[in-house]
Amino acid sequence: MNRFDSHSVHAGYETNVARENAAFLRKVYLIMAGGLGATGATALAVASTPFLTTLIFTNPLVFYGLIAIELVMVFSFSAVARRVSAVTAGALFMTYAIVNGITMSAIFLVYTSSSIATTFFVTGGTFAAMSAYGYATKRELSGLGHFARMGLIGLIIASLVNIFLRSPMLQWLTTFVGVIVFTCLVAYDTQKIKQLNIIGNEGTEEDHKEALHGALILYLDFINLFLFMLRILGGRRD
Repeated sequence: MNRFDSHSVHAGYETNVARENAAFLRKVYLIMAGGLGATGATALAVASTPFLTTLIFTNPLVFYGLIAIELVMVFSFSAVARRVSAVTAGALFMTYAIVNGITMSAIFLVYTSSSIATTFFVTGGTFAAMSAYGYATKRELSGLGHFARMGLIGLIIASLVNIFLRSPMLQWLTTFVGVIVFTCLVAYDTQKIKQLNIIGNEGTEEDHKEALHGALILYLDFINLFLFMLRILGGRRD
């Protein structure tokens, strides 16, 4: 094979890799969007039903039980998804999105609908910009990811401490740090998901599971970024 043929083969391979990565990320975004839609619709439906809001938010056992279910589902998703079919894994993802919508219905009781909508669109724009950067950049973002993970650990510790201190200054500090951390994580996680995509298994059961796992990661980034931005942009009900 001469140099020209070798170059053509290499170029063809890179084109195929780029096409598969683009198709894979589209699938990830579509699944994530479906999860966000399920969460939003569920949150709005629960917030519009007085019986449900009373049941959930006046009964600590119910509310914290739902939180516990969410945590178990998130931390067990990867292990469970490996053992079940892609359809079952997809159902698990949507179930988590719905349960999360139930607990997130609280934001409609605290903030005005218009400020929630505004924050959602601002979050969407920020997410789109950072995810596009993470997908397109040739720069290795592992350093950014390390910084964001360290920031996340600090954020969790500070938030737990502030449960007892109830410091408004610390609350605002964690809010702005949270926005920075999850903005960075969107770019890092997008690049990581793209790099972990297995070339050549497009359309397979494993490919669908990989997309579901990537969608869950970006879904969590979006939700957390939205909640921190809501603290800044959200208008509280009177």
